[in-house]
Amino acid sequence: MILDKVFPKEVQYTQEKNIPLVIVGGTVEYHGPHCSYGCDTLVAEGLVKKLAEKKELMLAPTISYSPSSYAVGGRKSGTVHVPERAFEDYVYYVFKSLLYSGFRNIYVVIHHQFEQESEMPMTLCYRTAAKRATMEYLEETLGEGWWGSESYANYYEELEGANNPFSWIKVIPTMSAAVQNATGYDHAGKYESSILMSLYPECVDLTRIDDIKHWFTESAREANKELGDEMVRQSLLYLEEAIK
Repeated sequence: MILDKVFPKEVQYTQEKNIPLVIVGGTVEYHGPHCSYGCDTLVAEGLVKKLAEKKELMLAPTISYSPSSYAVGGRKSGTVHVPERAFEDYVYYVFKSLLYSGFRNIYVVIHHQFEQESEMPMTLCYRTAAKRATMEYLEETLGEGWWGSESYANYYEELEGANNPFSWIKVIPTMSAAVQNATGYDHAGKYESSILMSLYPECVDLTRIDDIKHWFTESAREANKELGDEMVRQSLLYLEEAIK
């Protein structure tokens, strides 16, 4: 199911069955001369779409413009960078709307700057916005002091686990640290070029590597679909377990 294309009946079904609502957190970022600008977005989207063939999901619109930074390429490289504070506020309002509409099983899946599951700026924006939205939603709907009231004396017994409001929105990588260690992980090099080649072969052109010289793209000469297919396979095994 795709949120843009469904009707209220499907939204109600998704909420009643607690089916995961999945948002791809993407970027528009320079990835050398041989990979498309949407590399990070496409890797996450490709994996999520494949997962949706195996398990029931509601796919929300992708958030493409985000804090990419100009660390890889400067302002003239084609990278689109949205300042962190503005972006955090934007996704906060998205999350708040989703909570008010009744979604309680939301996942943001990110491929950008998630090496070893590290907390980079974009990841932190999503996670902070998620906690802000959840805290404010609870206070606005349950009232100030809700958690400390006697009505919630059984909080830990009743609300932990699947019913814990602080797990309503989860931010996860496309590839866990274990998967990254098993297959490899980089930026526009051998590994990222391979997984993009597996998912969207038209978005990788290895004949262009020498158009612009970069240290981080040199290993992309070794990129191949077989490696990419294995990265996809292991990533899907992880995502199938992580998205419940």
